[in-house]
Amino acid sequence: MRPEKAEEYLRRIRLAGDEAGRVVRLMEVCGTHTHAIGRGGLRAVLPATVELVSGPGCPVCVTSQRDVERMLLLARIPGVTVCTFGDMLRVPGVSSSLEKERARGADVRVVYSPLDALETARREPGQQVAFLAVGFETTAPGVAAVMLRARDERVGNFSAIVTHKLILPAMEAVLDGGSNIDGFLTPGHVSVIIGADAYEELAGRRGIPCVATGFEPIDVLEGIAMLLELIGQGRGGSFIQYRRAVKRKGNEKAWGAMMEAFRITDGEWRGIGVIPGSGLKLRDELSELDAEKRFNLPELEPVELRGCRCGEVLKGMIHPPECPLFGKVCTPASPVGPCMVSSEGSCAARYRYG
Repeated sequence: MRPEKAEEYLRRIRLAGDEAGRVVRLMEVCGTHTHAIGRGGLRAVLPATVELVSGPGCPVCVTSQRDVERMLLLARIPGVTVCTFGDMLRVPGVSSSLEKERARGADVRVVYSPLDALETARREPGQQVAFLAVGFETTAPGVAAVMLRARDERVGNFSAIVTHKLILPAMEAVLDGGSNIDGFLTPGHVSVIIGADAYEELAGRRGIPCVATGFEPIDVLEGIAMLLELIGQGRGGSFIQYRRAVKRKGNEKAWGAMMEAFRITDGEWRGIGVIPGSGLKLRDELSELDAEKRFNLPELEPVELRGCRCGEVLKGMIHPPECPLFGKVCTPASPVGPCMVSSEGSCAARYRYG
C-alpha cells in the first residue's frame, strides 16, 4: 500500500465522516472486498463514524441449502463424476458435505474452471460428468461458453447444475430488508461484466451511491472516501474507483454469451429466500445439459442449518461475531455454515483477521 495515498484517503474519510455527524453504514457487497479489508487492517484505521458491513457477494455463502442438498444427492448417484470449485467441497449439508461424500467413495473432483469439467467428460466418455455452476456474473460467462460448446460438440456425458445469481436484485433485497445501508462498494469483478451503468437505476431510485471498487486495500480506502463524499453531497448514482478494469457498459460480449445460454428466473438465496429475477437457469434449448433434469433430482423442502446466522450476516443485519456459534462451535477447521467455509466468506475473514 502506498503510504502517501493511504494517508490522503484516510484524511478524506475522516473529514467526510466528521461532516456526516453520524455513523455512516457502508456495505462491501463482495466477499473479496471483505477479505481485503481484513487483510489490510482497514477497520482499525477507520473513524468511529464509518461502519463497514458485509453483503451477499460470496457465491458459496448464498447458495441455498436446498441446492446444496441436491448437489449431495447428485454425488451419491453411481457412475456420476461431480466436478466443483474447491470452496464448495466443505460446505455443510444437513448431514453431509461433498468432502464427506468423497470420503465415502463418491467421485467428486475439484476443478479450476468449467472447461476442466468439460475436458474430463471428453477424456472419460463412459462416465457421466456433472459440473456444479455457482457464482455471480463473474463466473457465469465462462460457464455459459462451456455449456454452448458442449451443445455444439454434442458432448453427451456432460451436464451441470446451474445456480448462478445476479447481484443487483440482492442489493435491492438488502435495502428492502431494512439494513439501513448508506452506500455500496460494488464488486469489481461483477462490475467488469455488467458495467457501472447497470447500477444507475437502483442508485438513482434509492438515492444511494454505488462505487465499483478494486481489491487492493488502497482501492478500498479510495472507494470508501468516494462514497462518504458522495453521501455528504447527497448524490446517488453509480461511480467507478476501479477505473483500470471497469467500464460504463461492461463486457457486452460476455453478457451476450450468458443470455444465449441462460434465462433469468427467480433465485433462492441462503438466509434471504427467493428473490425475483435474481437467478439464472439453462435455456430450454440446452435442457439436455441440465443435470437436475437428466438425473431426475427431486424437489426438496426448504431447509436451513439450525443455529447458523449466515443469512443475517449476508443481509448486513449482524456482524459475524454476533452469531453465537462464531469462533466457538463454528471455526474454519469445523465450520457450521458456509460463511465460515468459503475463501470469500465474511465469517472466515473476521475469524482470520479479527
